[in-house]
Amino acid sequence: MTARKATNRDEAGGRNALAALERNSSLLTGRTGLLGLLIPELPALPPGDEPLVITEHAGVAAGLERRGGCRVLFGYQAPETDQGSLDTLVIFVPKARDTLNLYLSLARYLLSAQGQVVLVGEKREGIAGAARQLLGLAPDAQKVDSARHCQVWTARLPGASERFDLSQWLQWHEVACAGTQIAVAGLPGIFSDGRLDEGTARLLESLAEIPVGGPVLDFACGAGVIGAWLQARSPGQGPVDGVDVQAQAVFCARQTYDRNNANGTIVASDGLPEDLGLYQAVVTNPPFHSGVRTDTSMTEAFLEQVRRHLQPGGELRLVANRFLPYRGLIEASIGPCKVLSEDRRYTVYQAFREKPARGRDRSRVR
Repeated sequence: MTARKATNRDEAGGRNALAALERNSSLLTGRTGLLGLLIPELPALPPGDEPLVITEHAGVAAGLERRGGCRVLFGYQAPETDQGSLDTLVIFVPKARDTLNLYLSLARYLLSAQGQVVLVGEKREGIAGAARQLLGLAPDAQKVDSARHCQVWTARLPGASERFDLSQWLQWHEVACAGTQIAVAGLPGIFSDGRLDEGTARLLESLAEIPVGGPVLDFACGAGVIGAWLQARSPGQGPVDGVDVQAQAVFCARQTYDRNNANGTIVASDGLPEDLGLYQAVVTNPPFHSGVRTDTSMTEAFLEQVRRHLQPGGELRLVANRFLPYRGLIEASIGPCKVLSEDRRYTVYQAFREKPARGRDRSRVR
């Protein structure tokens, strides 16, 4: 549900923010950290220790680890040894206001007593609103530069009185569909936090009417709604594995599974890991937005990969906004595709990987 690749807009905005930061490299003093980086690139930093880079994006984390020259933390559960370990922490403005609140709380935990935060971001990504949030916590915050459609702010934050604990940011809500109810975990920045989105509801309704066989994989699993719901509805369903690119989603999915006594392995990955096994069914509500802009690149890449993770005769069940051009892509990758349900906004597709010629099931598309 929540997986999201770094898009062209993310890359352009990320490079603009890095360029604005490099214009003000004199601010990056002592032990430095970067929080919320959306692209696997580092700014030109003054000589010194390798920076700590904290990112919610599994692809960015993997790219930085391959690149080297920094210490990478995927997600926001910083170890105790990092408390007060930084003199400067750069925060790249996130899209969600609640996420910035989380960032600022983590910054207070990571910064030394005399450390400073550097806030940088594009105007179109909400730097003005983010600066107001910063001023609410640190009234002496100052804007030090405005360049490349970005602003750069600095501030000293009040110190943290206790260890930063991501679980304290968890919120729980109930989700019900087709007579089955589960508890779902939420964190700032996660997709559809606090509610069941319409697309996933349409997918669950189709799964209630036409169940899938196991083993099952939920791609872009988000907070683990589909896997936990499937197992709550049919206790004999068996484990449902999940994949998501976002650290908050992986954390929440594991919490959701624990709360609902669901089974399955939740994996952080930018796309389908090559070492995944074979599944009888892959279900997904893939994302298609970068901000307000339509971007189907992640789903297109997924459809190119998913066939090799389906057992012969295995099923793909996908829900998407009806205007998105997925039917042809599904048929090109897997085989004949059927529309199971459709309304004004959403379409649920079903396709089966063909079986070997011997004993071939010609009724695989019902």
